[in-house]
Amino acid sequence: MDDVEDSTPRIRFAPSILKRLGEELNPNIDQGLLELVKNAYDADALHCTIELNPDGTDCIIIQDDGRGMSADEIINGWLILGASAKRSSERTHLGRVPAGNKGLGRLAALRIGHRAVMTSATATGPAFTVNLDWDLFDKASTVDEVSVDVQQSRATGTPGTRIEIHNLRHPIGRIEARRLARALVLLADPFSDTPNSFQPTLLSAEYADLAEQVAHRYFDQADFHLSAEVKDGRARATISDWRGNVLWTAEHEEILRARPRSETEPAQATTYQIPNTFFDFWVFILSQETFSSRPVQLSAVREWLQSFGGVHVYVNDLRVAPYGNAGNDWLDLNLSRARSPEDRPSTNTAIGRLRVEDDKDALPQKTDRTGFIETGAFDDLRRFATDALDWLARKRRELSEARRQQKREDAARNARASSEAVRNQIRNIADEGKRLEVEKAFDSYERSRDQENETLRREIQLYRTLSTAGITAATFAHESTGNSLKRISILSNAMKGMLERDVPELYQSKYASVISRVGSAVESLNVLTSATTSLINQDKRRIGRVIPDQIVLNIIDVFEPFLRGRDVLVASEIPTTRRPFLRGSEAALESIVTNLLNNSLSSFERTSGVERKIQLRTASENGNWILHVDDSGPGITDIDPEEIWQAGVTQRPGGTGLGLTIVRDTVLDLNGTVEVQPHGELGGAQFTVSLPALGVVND
Repeated sequence: MDDVEDSTPRIRFAPSILKRLGEELNPNIDQGLLELVKNAYDADALHCTIELNPDGTDCIIIQDDGRGMSADEIINGWLILGASAKRSSERTHLGRVPAGNKGLGRLAALRIGHRAVMTSATATGPAFTVNLDWDLFDKASTVDEVSVDVQQSRATGTPGTRIEIHNLRHPIGRIEARRLARALVLLADPFSDTPNSFQPTLLSAEYADLAEQVAHRYFDQADFHLSAEVKDGRARATISDWRGNVLWTAEHEEILRARPRSETEPAQATTYQIPNTFFDFWVFILSQETFSSRPVQLSAVREWLQSFGGVHVYVNDLRVAPYGNAGNDWLDLNLSRARSPEDRPSTNTAIGRLRVEDDKDALPQKTDRTGFIETGAFDDLRRFATDALDWLARKRRELSEARRQQKREDAARNARASSEAVRNQIRNIADEGKRLEVEKAFDSYERSRDQENETLRREIQLYRTLSTAGITAATFAHESTGNSLKRISILSNAMKGMLERDVPELYQSKYASVISRVGSAVESLNVLTSATTSLINQDKRRIGRVIPDQIVLNIIDVFEPFLRGRDVLVASEIPTTRRPFLRGSEAALESIVTNLLNNSLSSFERTSGVERKIQLRTASENGNWILHVDDSGPGITDIDPEEIWQAGVTQRPGGTGLGLTIVRDTVLDLNGTVEVQPHGELGGAQFTVSLPALGVVND
C-alpha cells in the first residue's frame, strides 16, 4: 500500500496497441499513405509528392509545400494519437475544410516501415525533425518507456513537411500502387485546375505507367457533358457535346419528372433537401469510329475509365470514399445500362463528380470513413444525381430515336428513288419483248426483297422479345438478390435459432428438414439470379479469344447447386490440356451451353421415375471444337426434329420456344453447325455443336 500511496497510478499501453490502432485498424497501405496526403491538404499545400522506392531504396517519401509545423504543433498535435485540433467548421487559410482525422490513419502509414523520419518547417521558423524507431517501441514493456526527441535545425525559409518511411515491412505491389494512383488523382478535386487546387503526384520508376495515369485525363474527349446543380433545393442542368456546344437545358421541374415513378412509390419532395451541390458527368462513346480522327488512342481512354470511371463524391473539395471506387456502383449505372444499353453509360464509359458545399455537416460521414451515414439528406443527394442521369438518358434516347427515324425515312425515300430510276431505265428499252422480260424480273426481285424485309422484321421482333425477357429477368434478379432472397435467408436463420433454443427436443425430428429445404431453395434461387446478372455482363460480349472448355466448366459450377436441388446428376468429360480456342465472345458460348442445359432441364418435366442425368462432353476433331449434350429425358417426340429450331416450337407447356432458336442462330454466327438426335446415348435428346477452332492452348 505504501508504494501505491507514494506513486501516481495511471493507465499505460503495451506496444501491441500501436499495431492494433495502426495497421490492424487500417490494413491497406494506400489508405494509410492517403492520410499523410490529407495532412498535406489540411496544411494548405498546393503540391504533395509520394515517391515509391526512390533510386531502388526500400523507402517511401511523402513531401509537401504546406505551411509546416512548429515544435509545439509537433509535440502537442502531431505526436498525440486520437486527438485533433482540426475543426470542420473552421476553414484553412485557403478556404479548405480540414479532413478532421484523429491521427490513427497517420499512425498506420508511419508503421508501414520499421523507421519513420519526419522533418517540418514553417516559412519563418527553424526546421524540426522527429525520428520514430518502431523496433524500440516493440521491445519496450509500455509505449511511454520510449522517449521521442524533437531535434531542431536551422531555418530553410521554405515551408513544408517531408516524411521518410524506411525498411518497409511489406513491398508495395502493383495492386497497392494502382489503388494509390487512383486515390491520389481522386483525393483532391482532379476534375478542375482552379487556383490553389491541391495536386498530389506519384513518382515511381517501377510503376511509371500508373504515375502517368495520375497526370493524364481525357475530359475533352467526352461525347456528352452533363452539368447539373442544386442551389437552395432547386436544380437546373445542361448537356453539352464534345465541342462544348450546349445541346439541351432543363430547369427544376423537368429534372424532377425525368424519372418515371410507379403509383406505389412514395411521393418525393418538390425540392432537394441537400446543401448546394454541383454534378458534372462525362459520357464517352468508346468506338473505333468515334476515335478515328481524335488525337488520343481509344485504348488509353478505355484504360483510364476502367481505372477511374464511376461517380465520385467530394465534400468541401475533399473526396469521400468509397463512392466511385472500383466495384462501387452506388448509382446503379451498370444495372441501368443493362436495362437500356443504347442511352445509358456504365462505370467503364463514364466518369462523374458530385461536389457538395457542406459547411453545416448536413452529410455526416461514418466514423470508419466508409461513406456517409444514410440520412434523408444522403437519399436526396442520390435522388438528385439519379434524376439528372435519367434526364440525360431521356435526351439521348430522343436524339437516338430522331436519328433512327431519319434513317428510316431516308432509306425508304432512297429505295423509292432507286426503284423509280430502275423502272425509268426499263421504260427506255426499245425492244418491247426485252422490256417486258426485264420488268417481270424486276417485279420478282422487288417481291423477294419485300419478303426478305418481312422476315427481318419478324427476326427483329423476336429478339426484341428476347431482350425484354432478359431485361425483366435481370431486373428481378438484381432486386431479389439484394432484398427478397436476403430477407428470406435472414428470417430462415432466425427461425432456426429460435426453434433450436425453444424446442431443442423437437427441432431435429420435426423442423430441421423443413428449414434445410428452405435454405436449399434460397441457394437455388441465388444461383439463378447470379447466373442471370452474369449473363448480361457487357464485358462478356466483347469479341476476342475464348476457350470454350473453360466456359462449359464455369457454367457447370454456377448451375451445380440448382441442379443438385432438383436431383439432376451432371456428368462431364472436359479436357484439361490442349484445349481449343476460337474467336467469339463469352456471351455467345454461354448462350449456347446455358440454353442446351435449360432444354434438358425442361425435358425432365415430361418424365418421372427415371434418373435425371445430363452429360456434357467436349473434344477437338479436325480443327473443330465439338460439344455433345445428352440427357435422360424422353427425347424429341411428337415434333419433327427439324422444327425444334423454329421460334415458338416447344414441347413444354407454357414454354417460349426460343432457347433452341438462340442456339441455332448463335452457332451460325460463329460459322458452326448444330445437329440433334431425337434419342441419344442416355435415351433423351442428343445435341452436337461444332465450331471452328483457331488453335490449341497447351496448359
